[in-house]
Amino acid sequence: MTIIAINVGGALLPLILSLYLFLRSSVRWRMLLGIAVPMIVPPLAAAAVGLVLAFRRAPPVAYVSGSMGALIGADLSNLQRIGELGAPVVSIGGAGTFDGVFLTGIIAGLLA
Repeated sequence: MTIIAINVGGALLPLILSLYLFLRSSVRWRMLLGIAVPMIVPPLAAAAVGLVLAFRRAPPVAYVSGSMGALIGADLSNLQRIGELGAPVVSIGGAGTFDGVFLTGIIAGLLA
């Protein structure tokens, strides 16, 4: 049996902030683009996408697409593989507050 934990800083807070920004934004459809690749590329790509798709609203677009892209691409898309790990506990959102999901969103927002 494997316990699936949801990390507060790496999954829950980015999800809540992304939902807040998504619901307050007038460019929601542009935020639906997510990106999941090695660490420095996602924030740069998310910032670039934010600038291209919504220049004046680039930071929230970059944050949502960067953090949700990392969370969905790295964690949620691999849920079916949990049994293969053989680990007693797995964490959605990484092992700490400053993991890839959090940093991708923050750095993307800052760069945009």
